[in-house]
Amino acid sequence: MTPTFAPASADAIPLTALAPDALDGWLAEAPDTQAAWVRASGFTATPGSRIVLPAPDGGIAGVLAGLGDAAARARSRFPLADLANSLPEGTYALGGVEDAALAREIALGWLLSSYRFTRYKQAKPAPARLVAPDGVNAAETEAIAAAAMLSFDLINTPANQMTPAALEDAVTSLASEFGATCAVTSGDALLTENFPMIHAVGRASDVEPRLLDLQWGPEDAPKVTLVGKGVCFDTGGLNLKPGGSMALMKKDMGGAANAIGLARMIMALRLNLRLRLLVPAVENSVSAGAFRPGDVLMSRKGLTVEINNTDAEGRLVLADALALADEEAPAAIFCLATLTGAARVALGPDLMPFYTDDEGLADALGAASRAVADPLWRMPFWDPYEPMIEPDIADLDNAPKGGMAGSVTAALFLRRFVERAERFAHLDIYGWTPAAAPGRPRGGASQAARAILHHLDATYGRQ
Repeated sequence: MTPTFAPASADAIPLTALAPDALDGWLAEAPDTQAAWVRASGFTATPGSRIVLPAPDGGIAGVLAGLGDAAARARSRFPLADLANSLPEGTYALGGVEDAALAREIALGWLLSSYRFTRYKQAKPAPARLVAPDGVNAAETEAIAAAAMLSFDLINTPANQMTPAALEDAVTSLASEFGATCAVTSGDALLTENFPMIHAVGRASDVEPRLLDLQWGPEDAPKVTLVGKGVCFDTGGLNLKPGGSMALMKKDMGGAANAIGLARMIMALRLNLRLRLLVPAVENSVSAGAFRPGDVLMSRKGLTVEINNTDAEGRLVLADALALADEEAPAAIFCLATLTGAARVALGPDLMPFYTDDEGLADALGAASRAVADPLWRMPFWDPYEPMIEPDIADLDNAPKGGMAGSVTAALFLRRFVERAERFAHLDIYGWTPAAAPGRPRGGASQAARAILHHLDATYGRQ
């Protein structure tokens, strides 16, 4: 779906956003009948609350919407976003918001709340549309929302249709839309082109594994590479997951979905950089050809990897893609992956850990996260844990025993494949919203993409 703002109209219904400390001032200036109505209704401008003001003819004279105080707003994101679904049908024009960042957040949240996944079942559209608020770049906000919804759609599509081949179609379609190139290496060509771990993880599936390589932008611009984990379904391989743990594994390509969404944002806004998007697209399946516990795999980089759990496959396919990305020594590599349950235990489904050794990048990503309400939290590349990923018979262990610091050790594993890039960050995302919240429909989630976009925009500017 394509999210859009309503065109400006003199008939748009006034929507006034109020913090609790501004309510008395509004009541003092309002017509007596409206002020009496608001007082009688008990409206106090708590977050997400609203009251419809009746007109003498029985229509809607306006709406008051509660922003809550600063402490209340800190506990949630996308204020007023639920109004897209809860207000009566019509077009609304926002007033009362002087803070430009808050207006942008409200506008984006409103568009995201209009998302519907309709591939298999029809759904009623959101009844309330918003005119782009003053100071909000409508085209930019629509482009960001469209990219986020692309990520939603990719993750929400079940694995019988979101196969590695379908993920290839999504990337090639994106390349065609924006005039990018896309090279695909698949099947046994992965071996001849030296992507042995991508091949090993995906070879048990009936759908061939592949590496998708999209490139866009001026060739002399700074090189920024996105690497997204594209495990379209993860059975766990021969270390088969129990049924309860397999139920959401269609989202194991959430890193790829978010990298694809971020790539779309970058191209739509024409950032001044040379973009490369690498997606190792595989299914981790079970068959006679599946890789096994105890196997030792050779990687593109030449490091050997002992397989102690075939359910730790994401880091294997990412390692080959990261090694390729690193070969051209780009200005930055960002790796996005639904990688570890340990990250969820530590930070839950809504707060995404990121790892980097670059203090400047860490500060920039933290600031970007706060600026665009896309929460990130820095975690450490903890060098004393390096021995945990070093087994006896190979260079690396894909699944250290003991179960402790699982997100950290996975990040340390990936760092071994990046040496030349000027900056590197790995983001261990979840890719899923378990319960609907304002601006965040239940299902596939866009996570970390807007924060990275904000940082890249500030760093490189636009063409």
